[in-house]
Amino acid sequence: MNVNNVERMLFVAVALSMLSTAAWAQKPCEELKGEIDAKLQAKGVKSYTLDIVANDAVKDQKVVGSCEGGSKKIVYARSGAPTSVSTAPTP
Repeated sequence: MNVNNVERMLFVAVALSMLSTAAWAQKPCEELKGEIDAKLQAKGVKSYTLDIVANDAVKDQKVVGSCEGGSKKIVYARSGAPTSVSTAPTP
């Protein structure tokens, strides 16, 4: 492989990763939150909360997803109580 082919492959890899990230962010928040919840439960995670918040409302929470065109984030928090997935409407 010459340098030109390596550069092209690297460019394609970066472009594809950016496209998949953008597509992920376009999902409706409730749909993405449900998918994340299912993955956490499948991994045996027991005590946590997932909340949908506006970008400017994110403090020191762990962001586990971006949705609605990147305008909102899904944040994860561990808790001592049983699993709680908030279904409260978001502003």
